Amino acid sequence: MNENTSNASETLDNFSIYSVMMETNTFSYSYSGDYDYSLPEVIKKPAGPKNEVEFFVRIFSVVIYSITCVLGVLGNGIVIAVIGLRMKKSVHTIYLLQLAIADFLFTSSLPVTIVYTAMNFHWIFGKVMCKLSSFILILNMYTSVFLLTIISLDRCISVIYPVWSQNHRTTKLACFICIAAWVLASLMSLPALFFRDTVTKDGVISCFNNYSLSISNNDIGETRHGSITIARFVIGFLICFIIIAGSYLILIFKLKRNRLAKSKKPLKIILCIIVAFFVCWCPYHVLSILEIKHSSFHSSVFKFGLPIATALATANSCMNPLLYVFMGQDFKQFKTSILSRLANALSDDTVHSRVSHRSFSKASSVTEKESIAL
Repeated sequence: MNENTSNASETLDNFSIYSVMMETNTFSYSYSGDYDYSLPEVIKKPAGPKNEVEFFVRIFSVVIYSITCVLGVLGNGIVIAVIGLRMKKSVHTIYLLQLAIADFLFTSSLPVTIVYTAMNFHWIFGKVMCKLSSFILILNMYTSVFLLTIISLDRCISVIYPVWSQNHRTTKLACFICIAAWVLASLMSLPALFFRDTVTKDGVISCFNNYSLSISNNDIGETRHGSITIARFVIGFLICFIIIAGSYLILIFKLKRNRLAKSKKPLKIILCIIVAFFVCWCPYHVLSILEIKHSSFHSSVFKFGLPIATALATANSCMNPLLYVFMGQDFKQFKTSILSRLANALSDDTVHSRVSHRSFSKASSVTEKESIAL
């Protein structure tokens, strides 16, 4: 253990500035923990305003992570309970259930990130947990994005090819697609298990991506870092965003052309889905790409920009239940049924219960007629 720590420390001391910054950044600014410029020999902590900005960014990240964790666990937990235990099994509910599971696993693992960030990026969980936590975070990041893409594509195909969808869009096929999404996400997450490492420097334990693995492999490390980052951008964002945006734009066109919507609410929800995905993920991936050529930019761009961008990316996991489930027709009907039964159970007398139930049902009926299921 001491020998490994000594070798890792020696590696940090002898690497070039580029190698240290690009290959030994610790975990704070991404799901895999790629970016943390807190190592004292890499960037000296500035005094005055910059130190205050760094503290603010760290607190801001902790707050966003905490809110995302609480809302994500509660929201996705409710979705899992309702869909898994009460709602009828269908292609759409299968996709939503898997999305909720992915987001639930991701948000439930955020406390590790919160503790690490709050402790000024001092890793106290050991090397195995360093590898495992990073793998779990990236796995659920990819799975969530893939499932969002699958849901949008499924809705688009159902509208464009209704006859084909009715004959071939089965729950069995949906389960197979979900398994494929999890497998692909697992393969994309494997580098975390291989390259994650820990090192102790000046009493601070860092969990970092050791792409080089040794001093002699510095060039290989740069290549590995660039390849993984670009693959993450192309597969985990660019392709998915094009499919999501394209699918929902086609849905908007169909809704307007066939006048399927009696109100503008469905169009607004679709627009919110596209904007939320883009706003949450674009800054993170853009900064990750720019970080490959870090010499062209001031280090503060990444030091302060990446934690904010990552916080936005994590927030998408607590938005998904609201955008994809709670606004859906099936969930609304289930909610109406549950609330009606609850009102009956809590009422003081039967007559009052029946009146309340009829009033509530009429109000719900009017609301449902004003929207359509996405």
